[in-house]
Amino acid sequence: MTPIDSTIHDVRSSPRDWTANIPKKISALQGSCVVIPCTYRYPDPIPMKILSRWKGFWITGTRIVSTSDRKWLLAREYRQRTQLLGDLRSLNCTMRIDGVRLSDTGPFYFRIAMPEYKSFSYKDHRVSIDVMRSLPAPSLFLCGELKLDAVVSASCSVSYSCPSFRPRFFWSRSGTTQVHSKKLNNWKWETTSTLKFRLLATDHNKLLNCSVMYRAGQRVKSSTVIQLIETPLNATAGPEPTVKEGDFVGPQ
Repeated sequence: MTPIDSTIHDVRSSPRDWTANIPKKISALQGSCVVIPCTYRYPDPIPMKILSRWKGFWITGTRIVSTSDRKWLLAREYRQRTQLLGDLRSLNCTMRIDGVRLSDTGPFYFRIAMPEYKSFSYKDHRVSIDVMRSLPAPSLFLCGELKLDAVVSASCSVSYSCPSFRPRFFWSRSGTTQVHSKKLNNWKWETTSTLKFRLLATDHNKLLNCSVMYRAGQRVKSSTVIQLIETPLNATAGPEPTVKEGDFVGPQ
């Protein structure tokens, strides 16, 4: 196929006329996916005309990583792994890379082609990906009055860059679980699993573990010791909990 730069010619315009909002750097976990948020703007045609065709390209070096043109042959290492998620008509050029590899560092830039108007490469707005082999341990907090027979809650939180595949949580203690997610910024999300349970005498000095599994199978874990304020006189090793470490607790 003919190289893109020999078929689509850039226009010389002021950077103020062609702008894009793309983060400079994003962290992503090896084997997972990453969503690169992107919006763009271009100067209005003079004279005014109604545009009906847009083609978007994400490029690194001379290789096309992703495109809205289904007839275009992508670089081999990106085939079946990328998708241009954004609606170009709505000035959205967001892209997703799946199965992130250590080589997917970029930098990447976006290019818009409007056959009825002009084409432009946003080379001044490049994004690099910091590909990590592993992620930090989850944040684990135990809340409530640690007294015998009291109901307490534990929260376990992780952040990630792949909203299409939410991490799964595993608790070493049985109880009632709830999961909620929120967006931290344009490219990072956070999911928290909250576990509620009633303290038993056998919980004293026991480890409470929270394990998190990401899409690619990687696991991270955090632990905290349950120490009752009033030590039970009969705090001996009790029966194993209903849910063992690593078992799936509730709909996550």
